[in-house]
Amino acid sequence: MHSFGYRANALLTFAVTILAFICAIASFSDNFSNQTPSAQIQILNINWFQKQPHGNDEVSLTLNITADLQSLFTWNTKQVFAFVAAEYKTSQNSLNQVSLWDAIIGEKEHAKFWIQISNKYRFIDQGHNLRGKDFNLTLHWHVMPKTGKMFADKIVMSGYRLPDAYR
Repeated sequence: MHSFGYRANALLTFAVTILAFICAIASFSDNFSNQTPSAQIQILNINWFQKQPHGNDEVSLTLNITADLQSLFTWNTKQVFAFVAAEYKTSQNSLNQVSLWDAIIGEKEHAKFWIQISNKYRFIDQGHNLRGKDFNLTLHWHVMPKTGKMFADKIVMSGYRLPDAYR
């Protein structure tokens, strides 16, 4: 006869194996969800565009962010981390990203929103590269599931340009 320890070990191993199998199926089922998020970002105002005392350019923007991220939520979604970044090129770097706003969305009901804000984080370039610069505003999101692999995606909105002179 097997002792109590052997039986408990066999039962625990079987339960963990079944739990891992259920988690794998749950994670795999997210591949079949139809995800069609949408977003639109408008720059309502350039509050200021200045050169800081130590030579860096700084911009303050008022943004109108409209997004519908509800399709990212499935029964396996714990939360979605979303952020808006300004992306541009300089002679030193092929890609510069500056985060302007972010949010953690914990429920599907809060994933469809419209907000009007000034950038939450400072839009600063190390140097004086922003005058007359074309840039993109990109809405990035990271879906954090209850089980399985986290995934990320983005929507790029182009056609924005900063003024040629400081204000």
